Amino acid sequence: MAPLNQKLKISEKIGYALGDGAANIAWRGVSTFLFIFYTDVYGIAPAVVGLLLLITRFSDGITDVIMGIIGDRTETRYGKFRPWILWTAIPLGVILSLLFTSPDLSDTGKIVYAYTMYITFTLIYTANNIPYGALMAVMTGDDKERTSIGSYRMVGAFSGGMLVQGALLFLVAYFGNINPTVEVNKVDTRKYEVTVSSPSDVDNVNIKTKNGIALFAWAHATDSANIPTQGKSFSMQADKEYSFIVSGEENLDKDSITLINQKAGYSHSIYFLSIFLSLALIITFYTTKERVKPLQTQETNLGKDLKDLIKNRPWIILLIIGLLFQVYNSIKQGIVVIYFAHYLNNQLLSASFMVALMIASIGGAMITAPLGKRLGKRNLFIYAFLFSGFVNALLVLCGPDDIISIFGLGILSEFGAAIFPTLFFAMLGDTADYSEFKNGRRATGLIYSAGSFSTKFGGGVAGAIIGFVLAAFHYNGQDDIAIQGAVPGIVMLMSWIPAIVALIGAGVMTLYPLDQKKMDAITHELNTRRTKELTQS
Repeated sequence: MAPLNQKLKISEKIGYALGDGAANIAWRGVSTFLFIFYTDVYGIAPAVVGLLLLITRFSDGITDVIMGIIGDRTETRYGKFRPWILWTAIPLGVILSLLFTSPDLSDTGKIVYAYTMYITFTLIYTANNIPYGALMAVMTGDDKERTSIGSYRMVGAFSGGMLVQGALLFLVAYFGNINPTVEVNKVDTRKYEVTVSSPSDVDNVNIKTKNGIALFAWAHATDSANIPTQGKSFSMQADKEYSFIVSGEENLDKDSITLINQKAGYSHSIYFLSIFLSLALIITFYTTKERVKPLQTQETNLGKDLKDLIKNRPWIILLIIGLLFQVYNSIKQGIVVIYFAHYLNNQLLSASFMVALMIASIGGAMITAPLGKRLGKRNLFIYAFLFSGFVNALLVLCGPDDIISIFGLGILSEFGAAIFPTLFFAMLGDTADYSEFKNGRRATGLIYSAGSFSTKFGGGVAGAIIGFVLAAFHYNGQDDIAIQGAVPGIVMLMSWIPAIVALIGAGVMTLYPLDQKKMDAITHELNTRRTKELTQS
């Protein structure tokens, strides 16, 4: 069977999907938890973190393009792109672990460490993910089959995201357990004095009740800044007692109090998940195969590849779309833990919320292929932008007690948003076909690398938006009073700010020229050319 008509076994699609499951342990772990880890646990200012994400993601785009060029020129018996998945499997797990490690450094040292680890992470992630994305376009040349692979890929991606987003906070609680001594003495009906101590020093500990409702105030502080808040973050000295007046919940006992070492909790949890990441990538390497290759007559010419790229109008539009949908998704992902921790006052509930969103995402990914066949990929993209953005904007109407509404709106919005990446990566393959159809040349790695740059840079833009908005509201993750003052900004970031981005994306997508009729014609023509070349060779 000609490679452009190649239908793949389900086992190969599942094997390919495991690769994005692994990548999303890293990607979603970083996009969801790194901001709050750096601000609330490691103690870096939000504006500094936002600038870090923006600068690093922009420079990462340059390495994306370089990696695409390298991938196109890699020649091994395993193909051009598969070997990179194997070579980076273990290094990616190691650098992810180091990213969530928090050594005891000065303020400047923390920033230097954060930049060093994050830049190294993006380099290794690029060396893994650019070839992984390009691999989909050379497993088969059938554009409809690529949409099917894309659906499997996104199911894998969202499953990996569900694993890290659903399990991480519970793993943090498990690995961050410090075996504290807790005493609870009742003061009146809804007020208690809680005294805690630890057998060892703890640099960053968070205390709250399991329900997250009760208010904590220091028991023996008299200054006006001692305002009751849902939990306190502080450092503990070994065997020293710390006392709080806790109010707002009834029937408290020592089992109602949680005391977590956040530094150790985050670090050991990520170490654990990184093992699964590396194993899944190794499986992807061994279960996939490259079939579509450049024409034998195609000469290696970077100048022509770049010239073809900048003249590829469908790809340029997708570049903008990738930026916009990643800004949209990354703002939503990056603010959710902060939103639940400081607006709903229940951080652990965010794990259930993110699992619910991942289940909705899997549903959205699975329905993308049949909807794409019926509506066409371009039209479906536009409808998904409008639907997801409108529903997400409605979150601005929800108060901290509207849990059911928040979950319902979040699930509906995520169902639509899951369609974005599923279509995007399949459509990058379409633009590679378009380039070959128009110019007689194919540079799959370069096309995917530049497309990946837009999504990565979009994540950086989103991180900067989050950082700058929170900074405008004077957010400080280690200052309970400042946190309460920043709540309006947190709500804005969770609701209508990303919705504006989605509306812009829908408008840009109307300019995309490759409808399904055009793609059918391109696929037929390329199949004819390749069949002719195979016959003559």
